[in-house]
Amino acid sequence: MTTTGEEHARALTGPWWWARRRSAVLDGGLALLSAVECAAEGVPFAREAGIPVSVGVVFGLIAGAVLLVRRKWPIAVVLVAIAVTPAEMGFLMGVVGLYTLASCELPRRVIGALSGMSLLGTAVVTFVRVRQDMARGDLTLGDWFLPFAAVTTSLGLTAPPVLLGLYVGARRRLMESLRERADSLERELQLLAERAEERAEWARNEERTRIAREMHDVVAHRVSLMVVHAAALQAVARKDPEKAVRNAALVGDMGRQALTELREMLGVLRAGGDAVRRPSGVPLAAVGEAAEAAASRAAESRAAVEAGAVEGPCLSELEELVGQSAAAGMVVDLSVEGEARSYPAEVEQTAYRVVQEALTNVHKHAAGAKTYVRLAHRVSEIAMQVENEPPPEPASASAAGLPSGGNGLVGMRERVVALGGVFVSGPTDAGGFRVSAVIPAV
Repeated sequence: MTTTGEEHARALTGPWWWARRRSAVLDGGLALLSAVECAAEGVPFAREAGIPVSVGVVFGLIAGAVLLVRRKWPIAVVLVAIAVTPAEMGFLMGVVGLYTLASCELPRRVIGALSGMSLLGTAVVTFVRVRQDMARGDLTLGDWFLPFAAVTTSLGLTAPPVLLGLYVGARRRLMESLRERADSLERELQLLAERAEERAEWARNEERTRIAREMHDVVAHRVSLMVVHAAALQAVARKDPEKAVRNAALVGDMGRQALTELREMLGVLRAGGDAVRRPSGVPLAAVGEAAEAAASRAAESRAAVEAGAVEGPCLSELEELVGQSAAAGMVVDLSVEGEARSYPAEVEQTAYRVVQEALTNVHKHAAGAKTYVRLAHRVSEIAMQVENEPPPEPASASAAGLPSGGNGLVGMRERVVALGGVFVSGPTDAGGFRVSAVIPAV
């Protein structure tokens, strides 16, 4: 598992300038080894320089201990290592200092200049030391050995730590870049998951609203007619048994139709209504995929309804709808203008529902009023209008016991506007009520 930038920042628990405690322990150990090395090398240096040995040892301890601050001030460590090179001490400090310098985020010209100084200093000191040994007779090699020893020694003590430091520094910068990129991708993924959840929630709300409208239309219209027929059945049960039988059959037919339509809509709701929740331990990517799947399922179920995969009402059933209202005692005049043709399923269903809900409102609020239903087939649109006259008995609606939720007109307007149409409703000058809608045919 990769460590993100925030987790990396929380992991910085070391003292002072160290990122971790183990880094402080490592630098402390290296500084101790360097101090011991420089102190040991300070003994021959003190004897050659003619100073007390204790001074040489103390000088070596102080110089070697500078390695402790290599992460904080790498330039200072390299400069001290170059300064003590003539004393032939600080080899560990020089190697570690050059490595730290090359791995830091410093300008390349600074790294190159200090590495060149260290290379030159080591080469000069090696050349002088080898020449002195050859002059004393300790070495009997030819003159070619002087430049060879100086070059190889200086390159061996300078090039490997510098190259290794450059590699480690480049790798560290690459890891930091990848860590930042991982943080950015994590944030983007979280935003995408949140947006996917919002889209899924919006899709579910849209689907619930659509099904609520459908159920309102079905229940309100069918049950309203059933109540009207039941009231008529109660009134004529003793006087006209044959009419009572016909009314009872109509009530049964309407109830079965209402149950059929409700089963179809509830089947769609069960198929596409899975909720999206984020259980603990589930990654954001899985949430985004689940949310997208829920949104697509809701869209597919809606598209299936609109495409006719789920059977819905159409304009060819309009005469039957008007006939049901007429059978319930309403005087309905249906007129159709223009040549009838087929329309997209959602257009026909919306037109049917507008007329159905308008007739339902007449049953509820103006029972017994004469109603005019007009349908016009135009070139690029279909228009419908349902207008009723004032009711003969204003109290008939309440007497029938038909409640009103106040959502009928709102649902009709939402349906029409969703298809890019125009919806207008309101009272007429004669005291009736008019509902008009125009829906684009494409």
